[in-house]
Amino acid sequence: MRKVVKEQVESLGARFVNIDVEDAAGAGGYAKEQSAEQKAKVAEALATHVAKSDAVITTALIPGKRAPILLPASMVRRMRPGSIVVDIAAEQGGNCELTKPGERYVEGGVTIIGERNLSSSMAVHASTMFSRNIEKLLAHITTPEGAWKLDDTDEIVRGLVITRDGAIVHTQVAALANPSQGAT
Repeated sequence: MRKVVKEQVESLGARFVNIDVEDAAGAGGYAKEQSAEQKAKVAEALATHVAKSDAVITTALIPGKRAPILLPASMVRRMRPGSIVVDIAAEQGGNCELTKPGERYVEGGVTIIGERNLSSSMAVHASTMFSRNIEKLLAHITTPEGAWKLDDTDEIVRGLVITRDGAIVHTQVAALANPSQGAT
C-alpha cells in the first residue's frame, strides 16, 4: 500500500503487489490509516495473491495504533499447506488475524510467525552470514596449512587482490590511481 516500498521488496527478489488505491505512505515512513473503501479494495486484491503465495511478509504499522489487519483468517486458510506468514507487525498486534504475538505456530498447514521484535534478531543472522562468507573466502584463497594461494586466473582472486609486488594489479583501482592511462 506504500508505493515507496516497491523497490525494497523487489530488491529482495519478491514481488510487490500493486493495488490501485491511494498511496498509504504517512509520516516517518509508516502507513497512514485508510478509508473503509480502500481497505475493502486492498483485501479483495490481496485475497487472490495470498492464496497463490508460498510466503507472505507483512510489515504495516500505524504509529500509536494497533497494526491494521491485512490478512483475515479466511485469507490464510486459503493458502496451501507448507506456506508461511511472517508478521513483522506482531509487536503491535499483527497484520494477520491469526498472529499470536510472540509465537510461531502452524494453523491448517500454514506456519505463522508472530515473533516480537523480529528485526532485532536480524543483526545476529547478518553477522553470522558475513562471518561464514569470510570463512569461505579465506578457505578459498589459502592452503589447509594457512599459506596464501592467490591464483591470478581465479575470478574471485582478481576481484580481491589490489596490489602485487609493488604494482597495482586490480584494473579498476589502477584506472582510478592513474586516470590518464585508463582501464586495462
